[in-house]
Amino acid sequence: MKDNKKATAPDWVNIPPAPHTFRSIFKWGAPDEFKHPNAGFLAVVSDALGLADSRFQATGDTGEEPVSCEIPSRLSRGDADTLAAIVGEENFSFGDYDRLKYSTGKAMEDILKLRAGMVDNLPDMVLHPRDQSDVEKIVSFCHEKKIPVYVYGGGSSVTLGLECNHGGVTLVMGTHMNRMLAFNEVNRTITVEPGMMGPAYEDLLNNAPEQLGAAHRYTGGHFPQSFEFSSVGGWVVTLGAGQASSYYGDAYDLVVSQKYVTPAGTFKTLDYPATATGPKVNDIMKGSEGCYGVLVAVTMKIFRYRPENSRLFALMFPDWESGVNATREISQGEFGMPSIMRISDPEETDLGLKMYGIDDSLLDRFMRFKGMQPGSRCLFIGQADGEKGFARNVKKNVKQIAARHGAMYLTAYPMKKWMHGRFSDPYMREDLNDFGILIDTLESSVTWDNLHQLYQGVRTYIKQHAPIICMTHASHFYPQGTNLYFIFLAPMNDLTVFRKFQRGIIEAIVQHGGSLSHHHGVGRMMGPWMERHLGKEQMNILRAVKDHLDPHDIMNPGGTLGLDG
Repeated sequence: MKDNKKATAPDWVNIPPAPHTFRSIFKWGAPDEFKHPNAGFLAVVSDALGLADSRFQATGDTGEEPVSCEIPSRLSRGDADTLAAIVGEENFSFGDYDRLKYSTGKAMEDILKLRAGMVDNLPDMVLHPRDQSDVEKIVSFCHEKKIPVYVYGGGSSVTLGLECNHGGVTLVMGTHMNRMLAFNEVNRTITVEPGMMGPAYEDLLNNAPEQLGAAHRYTGGHFPQSFEFSSVGGWVVTLGAGQASSYYGDAYDLVVSQKYVTPAGTFKTLDYPATATGPKVNDIMKGSEGCYGVLVAVTMKIFRYRPENSRLFALMFPDWESGVNATREISQGEFGMPSIMRISDPEETDLGLKMYGIDDSLLDRFMRFKGMQPGSRCLFIGQADGEKGFARNVKKNVKQIAARHGAMYLTAYPMKKWMHGRFSDPYMREDLNDFGILIDTLESSVTWDNLHQLYQGVRTYIKQHAPIICMTHASHFYPQGTNLYFIFLAPMNDLTVFRKFQRGIIEAIVQHGGSLSHHHGVGRMMGPWMERHLGKEQMNILRAVKDHLDPHDIMNPGGTLGLDG
């Protein structure tokens, strides 16, 4: 079962999970792909967390047991037969494994439960709709019978967004509803079904001349860390933000129009570039997380794909404050934005330098000589895209502003190192979890004038739970503010302890003036804070829309967005 080639390395699980096991559900990414922590990373983590050598000699719960449960379907035979007839043979399931797989995301709470073999909140039936017509028939029937309806895209939710608290049916959109519906090069838009996955979407656009007869190659500009295993529809309904959002925009900015099937009927929002016809229903539906209806088509903006024009850069700032001030000046500079821009705090910077073997190297000694000291220095990486002259000018301005704030230019090398692992780093999570080391994230949007208060307040709370590592960075930038991304590692594998700790971080974010979420959505995890965060009147508006579109509360009930209990 294990790879024993390196006696000095932990005994990492190194073969694909067996079919129909708990591990096959919670393992990140492709079943046969792995990325084990390297010796440098492991040494840093062990040292920072005070872990004994014995920590990596025996695994805990690895989830390799077959899935089984004793939760029978609550659908009547007649209702189940009707739903099965709608989608056709081989497009429905009552099996334990399918019911669990398609109601589970990738939140740490999901994973801890699966590792312990805990099964709850399952749908009664899994359906794979073939097209919009199937969805309309399913939603209409479920509305009539008051059967809850949940939607599964890529399964990468980290906010408990997929749990089926009230049974019902889960619609798996990626099986069939993953097609392109329209391509408009004149308007620079593409319309796709929500189940299209990130790589298929980007490949279609990158190869538009060959596949679509286009004059140019294009990009969607949206690259979340979950890019390879998330769907276009999932990006839209959770308001995701890709790593290049500072230039291209996040999902909210990229959506032109949408088509939804709701219990009240089917509608498509308008695709004009701008209108003055009152509040936009298109905006209300973005980020609705399946609570108002099922997204069946979405029209997105597209951009020219010109990777040959990309300009990479990396700099080191002497401290966090100077790095933040520089990124604010860049964001407000009005010369254009880098597509990728990321400033790491001292803890994340020092861990990264140690992990990649740069600590105490010739480069490290030179940085120290130039005043970039461990414990205070902050790494800044980025990339400029677009037209050649534009990208070149953005990089020039970034370097000039950074220099005024005391930064040292490091060439593009650190940026290239980051890009090499930007989609594969999540594979290391299972390895750490196998040995009882938890790694998780929470992020928040914040205005520039409140950034340091949020940074200090949240980190103070997290650091009270020693031993713990808390790496922090900002990676999505706007003239008015940025986001803070908190990544924490700790020897912790008890679900109750973790749940209390995580909820405490959310509370600290709220107390110190951050948004509940920047790009991961709300789900059931953040739902309890929504009314406090938005206020009663705004929540009443959202509930009024819910009451109109979904009067029987069948669409994703159970606490998502804080719309119900």
